[in-house]
Amino acid sequence: MRAHLKAAILATVVGFTVSSVAVTAADAQGRRYRVMVCDKSKAKNGAIIGGLSGALLGNVVAGHGARTEGTLLGGAVGAVAGHEIGKGKRKCHYEYRYR
Repeated sequence: MRAHLKAAILATVVGFTVSSVAVTAADAQGRRYRVMVCDKSKAKNGAIIGGLSGALLGNVVAGHGARTEGTLLGGAVGAVAGHEIGKGKRKCHYEYRYR
């Protein structure tokens, strides 16, 4: 009797496992969607390079009493300009993802 009970339990567990794997595979096939993925590293690099260049230029152009303010203002303007320039050069592509 115990052997029959063990066989029945084993068959039930295997049956549930197989059916859940089949349902999961079918469910994954039905939930595919397309996403646009963009590389944002060029915008970040542009912001860094623009900020450093703007800070250097702001320090040189500012008057003798306002070098700190010129450096900060030039760095901020350069970072924004560099980010906008780099953002226009990003590469985007589509990827298919599954839920």
